[in-house]
Amino acid sequence: MDQAAPRHFSMLRGFHLADFFTLGNAACGVGGVMLAMLYMASGDAAHFFAAAALAPAAFIFDVLDGRVARARHQHSALGRELDSLSDVISFGVAPAALGFAAGMQGGWDAAALIYFVCCGVSRLARFNVTAEQLADTAGKVKYFEGTPIPTSVVLTGVIALAHWRGHTGEALWGGSFMLGPWELHLLALLYVLSGSLMISKTLRIPKF
Repeated sequence: MDQAAPRHFSMLRGFHLADFFTLGNAACGVGGVMLAMLYMASGDAAHFFAAAALAPAAFIFDVLDGRVARARHQHSALGRELDSLSDVISFGVAPAALGFAAGMQGGWDAAALIYFVCCGVSRLARFNVTAEQLADTAGKVKYFEGTPIPTSVVLTGVIALAHWRGHTGEALWGGSFMLGPWELHLLALLYVLSGSLMISKTLRIPKF
């Protein structure tokens, strides 16, 4: 116990101010997943909208951590890994959980949501590996290959709007149909599109 304590505090000393904003991003993502599950248990719309609201909150933390790191010149490998792991939760797992809670619970829906999350994980891993290759002489990455994973905030907004208009569950926009043994809601295809755009190597998005 006594030997572990110094290591614990040593890790905390390795954190920069920007890293705490990154952890705020992760906290929002975990909260979003929990609230999505709570909505499924309670049926209370307030839980659903709170889960959706945590997506833009996570996005704000994600923007702030980068700005704080640049302003304080405190970039680190730890910060980069924290950012990727937090993004997977907030902009990958949480939107998928919200889609499932909204009614995308057919077999093909689940496959679409899993595909979306896996694309997000792959997108972030590829960026971490290729960031140095894409960087200019000043060390700044000029563009993203594929859409950044935080763009999934748009998906969360669409699902929140659908719920606000009363189009969740069996009333999801676009309806559903049976494809072989499993059900597919057409709205789940938005997740497939988003995931596919994230892993695209031909699509280049300028990084400002």
